[in-house]
Amino acid sequence: MVLLLLLTIAVGIYMAWNIGANDAANSMATSYGSRALTLKQIIIIAGILEFLGAVLYGKKVTHTIAKGIVPIDSIPPELAVIGALSAILSAGIWITIATYYHLPVSTTHSAVGAMLGFGLASVSQKVISLNEINWNVMYKITASWIISPLLGAAMAFLIFSGIRIILFEKFNIELVENVFKYLQVGTASYVAFAHGSNDVANATGAMAAALGYVGVETPIWILVVGGLGIAIGIATWGYKVIETVGKRITELTPTRGFSAEFATATTVILASSLGMPISTTHTLVGSVIGVGFAGGLASVDFSVVRRIIASWLLTVPIAAGLTISIYTLLVIFV
Repeated sequence: MVLLLLLTIAVGIYMAWNIGANDAANSMATSYGSRALTLKQIIIIAGILEFLGAVLYGKKVTHTIAKGIVPIDSIPPELAVIGALSAILSAGIWITIATYYHLPVSTTHSAVGAMLGFGLASVSQKVISLNEINWNVMYKITASWIISPLLGAAMAFLIFSGIRIILFEKFNIELVENVFKYLQVGTASYVAFAHGSNDVANATGAMAAALGYVGVETPIWILVVGGLGIAIGIATWGYKVIETVGKRITELTPTRGFSAEFATATTVILASSLGMPISTTHTLVGSVIGVGFAGGLASVDFSVVRRIIASWLLTVPIAAGLTISIYTLLVIFV
């Protein structure tokens, strides 16, 4: 049992690394695309702010992932550890594959899909009943995945349209863009903090469940482990997805990047306050598309958008399927 717990913590760190490697794009890609920050600056700023967001504001969403979907209290402790381990590992494997192919998939979808897979595997083994899975929480989470990119797109569209109407009419465009290059550093930091506060739960939620921290406050050390893993992921492999979101969806200037980042961060912070694990990836991509729409449909590369959406649709079933397979094998051989 002790070995399983240690392995779960190790896999949790691997998952946190994946979050940093793939979701670094959420906080800093637009700053890279608009050339407001260099890659080295992005790694330093994102690492610090993601860590702070995870440690200072990550408890509520961690609790939702840990207890909100699968009735952990109704599952024998050893099976709960095996299930949590399977969920973290399967989500991590899928994100590693997606990052390799430069796809900004949702680590939130991966984590939630993996926990759902654990629940379904428990149902198949008659450990719990299908009705015991908290479908109301699943419905709310799924609804938030649809609402968040739409909200981000609408907010980014309005912010950038307002900048064009008010500032571009009164001042030199080049001067405005130069000012927003500095403002964008602030919004990039805002997104990094927001992202850390919400997405750290994708690594720490299942870890907290495995270690028995269900129905109680998540210990700070679990959030610290998650935050450090995210920072290391940003530093080592984050550049892959940063390029896709920052340069391939639409042309990004400092004003466009500022609009997308502010809309994304505000949406995510609101969700973190409610304990709702939304997809920062979806929200940012929606915000970037919203900015693209404000500049005319021709400025959005829909071939890249279609590829990203396809990877989103695959995430939950793949993560759930992998978890069921890994859980079944571990139960047989452990």
